Formats: sequence, C-alpha cells, structure tokens
Amino acid sequence: MLDIITFDAQGGGNILYKALAHPLASEALRDVAATLAESGAFAVYDPENMLQTLVALYPEFAPQAGVYTHDTEQVGLPDGFGGQKLALTDLSTGKARAVLALSFEQEKMRARLSRVTHADQRIVSLEPAKLPERMLTNTRAYLDKQNFATNFAFFRDDERFSTRLVTANYWCNYDATDVRYWMRLFDGDGAILAEWEHEVPDAPAGIVVDSAEIRERFGLPSFCGQLFIHVLGARGHDVVKYALDIYGKNGEKSLSVTHDANAWPSPRFATLPAPREDERLVLWVQNSHATPIPAGAITLNEMGEDTAYPVPLEIAPFATYPLDVGALAPGIVWPAQFELRSGNHVVRPRYEITQGALTRIAHLNVERRDLKPEPALRALPPSMGRGFVLPFPVLDPARFTTVVQPNPMSEQIHSLPLRIDVFDEAGALVSQRFLGNLPRNHHVAVALHELTDRPGHADLVYDFRDGGDGDGWLHAMMRYESRETDHAAETSFGGHIFNTLMTWRSEPQSYAGPPPGLTTRLFLKLGQEGHESFSCLIHPASVEGTAPSETVLHLYAHDGVELERRRISINPSGSYMVWPHEIFGPEKVAEAGIGGYVLIRDLSCRLFGYHGQRDARGGFSLDHMFGF
Repeated sequence: MLDIITFDAQGGGNILYKALAHPLASEALRDVAATLAESGAFAVYDPENMLQTLVALYPEFAPQAGVYTHDTEQVGLPDGFGGQKLALTDLSTGKARAVLALSFEQEKMRARLSRVTHADQRIVSLEPAKLPERMLTNTRAYLDKQNFATNFAFFRDDERFSTRLVTANYWCNYDATDVRYWMRLFDGDGAILAEWEHEVPDAPAGIVVDSAEIRERFGLPSFCGQLFIHVLGARGHDVVKYALDIYGKNGEKSLSVTHDANAWPSPRFATLPAPREDERLVLWVQNSHATPIPAGAITLNEMGEDTAYPVPLEIAPFATYPLDVGALAPGIVWPAQFELRSGNHVVRPRYEITQGALTRIAHLNVERRDLKPEPALRALPPSMGRGFVLPFPVLDPARFTTVVQPNPMSEQIHSLPLRIDVFDEAGALVSQRFLGNLPRNHHVAVALHELTDRPGHADLVYDFRDGGDGDGWLHAMMRYESRETDHAAETSFGGHIFNTLMTWRSEPQSYAGPPPGLTTRLFLKLGQEGHESFSCLIHPASVEGTAPSETVLHLYAHDGVELERRRISINPSGSYMVWPHEIFGPEKVAEAGIGGYVLIRDLSCRLFGYHGQRDARGGFSLDHMFGF
C-alpha cells in the first residue's frame, strides 16, 4: 500500500499529496531525480515532514546518504529508511554529494543550507516541481488548497459510447473570476492524448465537456481512459464536482450517469456488487499516479472474507485497466458484494455491468479506516429522533423494481443492525421491515417494490433491538430495473442526520458552514439532446413534527442567466419528482440549452436528491445529486 496521507474527515485533504501527485509536478520531479542521480549519493533535509509522501509516490527519492533534521529532539530517532536522523549541523561532514531540501522555496533553502554545506555539495529543492504561477490562485502560499482544486473523471469515446461531464461555475459564488478548467486526457495506456483549457464565464454558467467534441477537436482515435481536471482560479474550497453521463450512439441504447470521482485515494472502497450469473462486471482500475501499480498491490475480497483475489499485472502510470471481476473471482455472485483493497493507488473507481445488450455504470464509495463502532448511537437523545437516515427513491412499483443492499463502509464495523422505513410521496409511513443484525459478510438484498404499491422513498436506519454496532457511516447500494424494458441503473450513498435543530457532533451536516445543515443547494442538469432530466427529491426527517419544505427551483440558461423560478413544497418524509420540462415547459428548457440547469434551493430544510435522464426508448439513468 502507498504510505501516503490523503484525506481525513477532521483535517480535510492533504494538499502536499495533491501538489506532488499533479501530472505536471510528476514530470518535473522526474527531472529533479535525474539531477540528483547525476550528482551522486544524496542526503535529504526534511523541514516540513514531506519525505514519507514523496518517497511513496516516487521511490527514486529514497535518501542515499542520510536524513537530516534541524529539530534537536528528533536527532537519533529512526529516519524510516534504516538509519537515524542526523543533525543538520553535521551535513558538511557526511558522505552526501548533494542534498535534497524538501521545500518549494529554492532560495530560502539555499540561504539556510549554505551555513552547513561545503562547495562540493549541490543543493536541490522541489521548486522545479511548482506549478506555473498562472495556474495558482494564491501565489503567496503554494500549498493552499485553492491552488489544487483537482479531480479525475472516467472518460471514454468509441463507436458505442461517449461521455459528457456537466457542472456549473459554482466558484463564482465565492467571488472567483477568470475561472478556467485545465484538462489533460490520458488514454488507456496512460499516454497523454490532449491538453487544453476550458474557459468559463464570470457567471454561474453551465460547463459541458463532451468526449465526442474533444475527440473531433484533436483528431483522436477511440479511447477509454481518464481526464485530469484542475480548476484554475478556484476560491472557497478545492472540491471539483460534476455529473458524468455515459451515453450510447450509433444505435447503442445504454445510458448511465455517475458522480464525481472524489479526488482522494483510499486504502479501501466498497459498494461493489458481485455480478449475477448472466452479467459481466468490469471494474475500471485507473492509476491516479505517475508510479506504476505493482502486480498484486490491489486485491478484491468478498466483503467480510479474508480470501484475496489480487490484480495479477502491473498497471502503468495514469493507465486504465478493465478488470473482469467474474474472471478474477469466479463463483462469487450477487447478492454477494466485494471490498476493493486499493492501497491508496486510485481515486473512487467506476464499475460497468453488461447484461444482454445493455450496460450500466456506477461508482464505488470510500471505506473509512478512521471510524470505530460508536456505542453512543444506541442511545441518542430524543432530539435526534431516528438519528442517521439514508434516504433513497422507491420508483413506481408498477413500472420498476427497487432493490437495496446495505454495505459495511468502515474497516472495523462487523455488524449492521438495520431497519427500512417506507414512505409514500406525501410522507405517510407505508411499511417497515427490520433486517436484523446483519453480519459483515451478509448476502441481503431487499426488494422494496414488494413492500409498497406506491412510489415514494425509503429510509435505511439503525435499529438496535437485537444489539449490534453502528459507526455513523451508514451506506447502501440501490438498484432500479424497468419492468417494461431491459434498462437498469444503480447508485450508492451514505446516511446523515437530517433536519434536526439540535446537533450531534458534525450532524446535521451542511454543504457550507457548521452544523446544523438546514438549507439546500442542489444541482440538476438538464437533459442532453433527445433526453429529459429529472430529480427524485426527498425531504428526509430524522424527527417528526417539522414543517413542509419551502423549495424554489431556479432555471438557469447555459450562460448563467436565470430564466424562471418555481416554488414547490414537500412534506417531511415526503418526496417529489422534479421534471424540468413539465415544471418550466419544453420551450423554456430548450431556451436554457445544453449546459442549462436547475438550481434547487431551500432555506428551511436540507433536501436530498437523486437525478438522471430518460429517453423515448425507455432508457434511464440515476445517481445521487451533488450540492455546492
């Protein structure tokens, strides 16, 4: 496993990781390594604790002539490379022909180290790996998170499929101007296919990047790889959010949508269903780094089991490998589920299921290693009501099947004491089912269309009547299949405490600011050519007795101009199907154009939503929405 620190819920992202892993930085760091190799044995001065992350990503930087420190209390302690940390004042008497100062400020390091080096010792820093100044929001503090608003996207264009990334310039809400999206496209082997900047108006305009247009613009062959995205001029935060449509062409009927990649690698991921016997499941393993993934470094495990199925080959830097899950782990079939032990090599992966002539794509979710079972969840105060709630749609049972599978989502959780509460669209409780205290390796998948004859939604909640543990990271995978066609879609997400005035630790969460999160700001893209978009909008309620929502739907054109707004109201524990072409009319939706969107706002409560598209042939897509 890569020994790197990427992200934790308390401290946020490790910006040093992003600075070192950036594709432009990786190219410059190779040159720095070559310079050191020419100089002879080199020592490392690590004033800011960067060495662990650097060597994990680039093993060629492992020190050859010692690790030096200016901290007197660190002298003599293990250096992590088989030696002891040495005093910086002894640098000139050591064997080093060069010293690598782990700082992005060359002159500052040169001035400091000139006191303890001699003329034959070369001083090298990380400054050559700094991004160009024009790419930085904060030029005074290089490791500012706003300088590294980056992410990856699965990106494919061939004779069957194209991909379309859709988002909006939400950075302008933080007074950002001159926002640009710097992009680099890698093919399946990790080679660079194209590089460009996408200009964005200084307005809440829609942003659309379509693989078919990119392929035509640069005269590219078919490809299936990944798109690296760096938002230049970002302000407010460093989270790059988008929806990604995977749509068929040349008669291909498949249609999928999936969420942003979540820019931080993780040791493990979950919410990966095993294939059914008539399905082929491909896990797209996309190397997020400039260092190869060694053969066997990534494994699949049936959830809750120790037997590991290693990926048998090396994966090149930034390459994409289609892993046939059924071939790697034969005999493990739905409703079993997998855990991906990814060793910090990849950001949130996608998987693709082919059944008959159709495919569908969805994403995995991060499995937490920092969480432990939390006894306090068994006795939350009455002001928390049902506590953590995972809401998800139940589509019209006359036309769709709805199946939910709970997922263990932290490494230390071994039981899932759960109940399902089913509500109709008006918020009335229709039915409940206690699932028991599920083991980590359970094979449970619940058919919600058998518990109700009405559309609406269901909540997955903790129920400790038979004991068990919770961790506050309640997740499930939801699968939807049309009774009228062969189309299907699936999504996965986690639970929160919703719409309580009192707070418990970080809940109810807010997209901006401290808890309680009692407002909504959700993004609903409009349908592309020949498609109608929709949102399954849910008003989750951990407690009873709250008021209906006061929700405003804002229709924005592709250039960021607001065209119209409409008001709706959703009862607590109720839901509402938002069809923009019905609410605003097809003429207004057409006026908004490709890149137009609906902004869903509410200042009275936090809503949760799922979005997708449908076409005239019965195809549909569905995934959870994002807010900003």
